Amino acid sequence: MSTQDLPSQLAELVTEFREVPEPDKLQLLLEFSRSLPELPARLGEHPEELEQVTECQSALFLTVELDGTGPQAPVSLFFSAPAEAPTTRGFAAILHEGLDGLPAQQVLDVPDDLPERFGLTRLVSPLRMRGMSAMLGRIKRQITAQQSA
Repeated sequence: MSTQDLPSQLAELVTEFREVPEPDKLQLLLEFSRSLPELPARLGEHPEELEQVTECQSALFLTVELDGTGPQAPVSLFFSAPAEAPTTRGFAAILHEGLDGLPAQQVLDVPDDLPERFGLTRLVSPLRMRGMSAMLGRIKRQITAQQSA
């Protein structure tokens, strides 16, 4: 699969996962899980501002903020996932690293098959892969809703 249709920071992550031998991919995902930023205090004090991604096997909550309006408005992503859910946290960390700070339109243009491009489908259950797809879908939906408001 090509990475030409991905923003550069996301393409780098896909390439990094593809280049790692299959037995080491889960270790790389675990490393990403440790890099997920904590919620800022303002969101930690108001969990109702986060949307639960019910398709994830573990409790995962996210929210999106746009800095401005229009297709070039930078996107900020915030995730909350328990430390005992490394797969879910890893997926969230990948999306954070790959999408945070990009213009809204670039995020909306990310192909929906993104989760499959990391080469994890043979190592991670389909249910967990669906969780990452759902995270991406929620991010796009929140961007679209904020742009139309």
